[in-house]
Amino acid sequence: MREDSRMITYEILQFIESNAQEKQTNPDIAEVTYNELALKLFQYQFKHNKAYKKFCQARKRTPLTVKRWIDIPPMPIQGYKELTLSCEPIEEAEAVFMTSGTTNPEAKGKNYHPDLTVWDASMKGPFKRFVMPDYEKMTIFVLSPAEDLNQNSSLSRYLSNAVSYFGTGNSEFFFSEEGLNFERLVSQLKRCEEKREPVMLMGASFAYVHILDYLKEKQIQFGLPEKSRIFDTGGFKGQSREVDMEHLYTEFQTYFQIGRDKCINMYGMTELSSQIYDQTILSSYLHPSVIHDKAAAPWIKTVILNTETLEPVQEGEKGVIAHYDLANWNSCLAILTEDLGCQTENGFVLLGRIKDSEARGCSIAVDQLIQSNSGGAVR
Repeated sequence: MREDSRMITYEILQFIESNAQEKQTNPDIAEVTYNELALKLFQYQFKHNKAYKKFCQARKRTPLTVKRWIDIPPMPIQGYKELTLSCEPIEEAEAVFMTSGTTNPEAKGKNYHPDLTVWDASMKGPFKRFVMPDYEKMTIFVLSPAEDLNQNSSLSRYLSNAVSYFGTGNSEFFFSEEGLNFERLVSQLKRCEEKREPVMLMGASFAYVHILDYLKEKQIQFGLPEKSRIFDTGGFKGQSREVDMEHLYTEFQTYFQIGRDKCINMYGMTELSSQIYDQTILSSYLHPSVIHDKAAAPWIKTVILNTETLEPVQEGEKGVIAHYDLANWNSCLAILTEDLGCQTENGFVLLGRIKDSEARGCSIAVDQLIQSNSGGAVR
């Protein structure tokens, strides 16, 4: 990596390490520190990421005019499908994470990672805080492919890291090239049940639909030990059928004896380098009341924007979600999603995918993105 790449990643790692424990700090000082680093990262990306630079110029935002992190233009995730968004040469990338391509298999989004040190550091601390605040290690059963089966999947690396960092020796992956091994999973869950060994199931949301179908067919139910938990991610976009999450949580109680307060959804994106979590487990561990709203580590900020103007809305108002992720150092620290959300006093809630009729501001941003990188006139 070039020298300024090493310098910016060093500063980001320092920020992550100093904030990993979520110690109470003066919010004004924390905001100033975040703003300084975000602006420095924006300047770095404006200099080295040519496609992003052209988009920022089309939005009339440059390091000379932007003084607050919230004014840094968020890159529409469509850009990760249409353009090469990388500060370092893509030929030297240690990893290339790709989207699943459920909307268009021919246009997969790509996020290039010259080095995974920051990505791994960004994953480790928040996972411990939000998913396992009460354990150093526990038995983890993974229902989705490990990294060796899918090296272009950020989720696969995430799951492999989870087991490597926080799994006991009894942890196991149940997905192979032949698919999910239901019989082995049932056998190991029965062992945990008998030995009263708490276990965490981890996998993509739709994996649980298949497992529950199997358990219903075989008429199998478990009474998993107290403090067992279920982790899911990804939702049901592009799957063969939609399933209501509240119905799924009810079934988790029925078939595993795991209550809603021990179920956690991770919100992640290939286009980001950090993850966002339900606060169910953390809140139930810290105090009696359970918070379901999503939150993240201090190096990622989530903003709800008006779908027409892309300006921040008031707390409680619906809008399109944008994320500002310092760990996303090689592509774009600011991402404009296609998700609707609402800010709350405890974090934010997801409200589904944005509809075409609600997306005028997003559409204009995508038009500016494409035209600025194709030599056309910018509207």
